[in-house]
Amino acid sequence: MLALMCQAAKAETVQVKYHGPVSLAAFSCTDVRENSDVSRICYDRAERYMVIRLKKTYYHYCDMDAATVADLLRASSKRQFFQARIRGSGADGPFDCRTHPVPDKYQ
Repeated sequence: MLALMCQAAKAETVQVKYHGPVSLAAFSCTDVRENSDVSRICYDRAERYMVIRLKKTYYHYCDMDAATVADLLRASSKRQFFQARIRGSGADGPFDCRTHPVPDKYQ
């Protein structure tokens, strides 16, 4: 039990714009090493919840299926894929957390 508590205490927490702190303990994260402003992609498959770092800022996306995340990770240009398939129009989008619920676990 002590090991679990220590592991949880060491879990990274990031500040997500328009939302607040999110623990990445349950996420699978991938650092992106391409000439792009997409620099990290973190996904909690069980909750269908993605956190992505654009430049130095984290944003979140809700009700995102694993296939879309896999396609993003495989894309030759993660920025282009993100712009075309994930990012919203400003008022809504396919995974916008303003119109798709943030998982209870992350509220």
